[in-house]
This record gives sequence, C-alpha cells and structure tokens, in this order.
Amino acid sequence: MFMDRTLLLNTTFEPLAIVSWKKAITLVYLEKVEVVREYDREIRSVSRRVRLPAVIRLLTFVRPKKLRVRFSRKNVFLRDGHTCQYCGERFEARHLTCDHIVPRSRGGLTDWTNVVTSCIRCNLKKADRLPEEAAMVPRKRPGRPSGAHVLFLGLGGGAFPDYWKDYVFMRD
Repeated sequence: MFMDRTLLLNTTFEPLAIVSWKKAITLVYLEKVEVVREYDREIRSVSRRVRLPAVIRLLTFVRPKKLRVRFSRKNVFLRDGHTCQYCGERFEARHLTCDHIVPRSRGGLTDWTNVVTSCIRCNLKKADRLPEEAAMVPRKRPGRPSGAHVLFLGLGGGAFPDYWKDYVFMRD
C-alpha cells in the first residue's frame, strides 16, 4: 500500500509531505533531494534499475506550511481510528456517529475539542447529558490533529511503513 508513496523531509529531517514514487524519482534525478531510505522494490527501464525511495530529504530548506486538517465527520473518525471513544470498539464508518462531549443544547461547540467518535449505541445511551452525568468519559481527550498526523489522515490514518518510523512522530 505505502510502497507507492515516499516521505519527503525538509533539510532539518522534519516531515513535509508524502509524494508519489514518480515524483520522488523526478526529484532525485533533478538533484533536489537525497535518498535517505529505500524500499526493497526496484523499478526497471530498458537501461536502468532504480530502487524505490522510501524517504527523501530536500537539499534546500523550505519554510513549511501550517498543516491544518479541515473539521469533518470523516476526519473525526480518522483521528479516533474509527473507534468509539466510550466503549472502545472499532466500527465501520456507517455504524459511527459524532458525539458532542458537551451537548450543543448546553452550549457545546462543534469543533475538534468537543466532538468524538461514538457508536450509535453509546451515543443513544449518553444522549443529551454531560459525560459525568452519564458516567461515560471519552477514552482520549479530543483535540485538533497536528504535525505529521495531518499527513496520515489523508492516507486513511493508521500505521505507516517501518522505513518512515525514525522520521515521523505521531502524537496521541
């Protein structure tokens, strides 16, 4: 799944983006990056064999953009790993809802810090109550995804290749 993707690092070894292997090969041949890690897989042309780059590093520093994830139902599910934050079970998206920790009827906002993934059963059980009133406290404190986590939300979240583990720091 990830072998067609390459992690692009800044000169400071901070993750900047995930690019296709084609883009990575182009950057290598334009001498804009250096290859830090390679996959075991090769690409062959008539006259050459090249190992797919897993991690590349820019040779010139670029100022990173502020990485921000748009608030959406799908991104909340990805942030929480499709796991109900009350019972801890993992579900398909069609069996999940978004729950406001502080209900909207009580002044709760619809934002990253007040919305968690919930299964339908737990959402109905909690209803229009505060977590303390329902004796249902979310397993993780909700927050805006930040740093490299943003890159992986676009890839469907979850794990990343072992080749990248020294360069990506995920925050729970």
